[in-house]
Amino acid sequence: MEYSYEKHRIKWWHAPLLLVLVVGTYFAMTGEDGKRTMGIDNTTKPWVGKNVQRAEGMVFGTYYHITYQSRKSLDDSIRLTLQKVDESLSPFNSNSTITAINENRSMETDEMFCDVFRLAKAVSAITNGAFDITVAPLVNLWGFGFKNMENVSREKVDSLMQYVGFEKVNMNEGRVEKRMPEVMLDCSAIAKGYGVDAVGKMLERQGVHSYMVEIGGEVRLRGCNPYGKNWSIGVTKPEDDSLNNKSDIEQVISVTDMALATSGNYRNFYVKDGQKFAHTIDPRTGYPVQHNILSATVLAKDCATADAFATAFMVLGLDSAKTVLQKDTTMMALFIYATNDGTAEWCSPKLKGMLKK
Repeated sequence: MEYSYEKHRIKWWHAPLLLVLVVGTYFAMTGEDGKRTMGIDNTTKPWVGKNVQRAEGMVFGTYYHITYQSRKSLDDSIRLTLQKVDESLSPFNSNSTITAINENRSMETDEMFCDVFRLAKAVSAITNGAFDITVAPLVNLWGFGFKNMENVSREKVDSLMQYVGFEKVNMNEGRVEKRMPEVMLDCSAIAKGYGVDAVGKMLERQGVHSYMVEIGGEVRLRGCNPYGKNWSIGVTKPEDDSLNNKSDIEQVISVTDMALATSGNYRNFYVKDGQKFAHTIDPRTGYPVQHNILSATVLAKDCATADAFATAFMVLGLDSAKTVLQKDTTMMALFIYATNDGTAEWCSPKLKGMLKK
């Protein structure tokens, strides 16, 4: 997900905000008895009726939908897993690990926080700082949807840049070390994907081989869907829709044994020289990017990685994002970007055969 914070509060768990920003939507297409079929055949047989389990609810200010093959319900374990993620990474939980660190009450971490920190640092290095979990002060300044744009000055941006940058924070033997107490960490662009992975790994420990875990548009997939097919994931068409009423599908991706995340805030855009640009802050400069990518859908081995790179690619822009993808053959991406005539697509060569629409 995008960097999306409010001043003094980092609202990545806030439902209305997430519903605006999320452009990935999931649906497990059916394939028997005349029902609609998408995706390619999988060698796995359809699930037996009683083995189909579904869990739905709210978490992190958005909705989750989980479908998995199991003879018993694992709903309690799902909720417990999500609670642990919240207790580690939620800035709205006054007792969470990240809240204590941001308030300089304790620099002690937990296993989940350490996992996310290490991955975030790696993605930051690969993207030359386009992904940065210390960007919160800048987005607080600009405001969500750039609502504070008129109050932003070069002096204010420059004053905050001293607190932004991964080199200003470190992890040493399980403790966070800040160069300055004003440095704040926020994992909004990676933690939801991490939560998806945490649930998926829990299901696997319970012997579940086929499942789909989706939280707010971030998805992890294993095995086949209940009809013995690959899972099919819809990517929403980027349309001007400030009320979030439209949900037309741009593409359908047939996939299994991977994770997927979509980043895009095209419903909040600005126009420059006739071109539409998404509202995304570049943590390296402190100013909005001027790239024309409207949404970035990333497929990776795990959802936290896909989540982080989807945000990073929105900052990098099309050409630089392609360069990163050329160096990492484990990832694939679908970019929808603005042109003078409307919109266009670019996708990784390996992904083309997985597009079903």
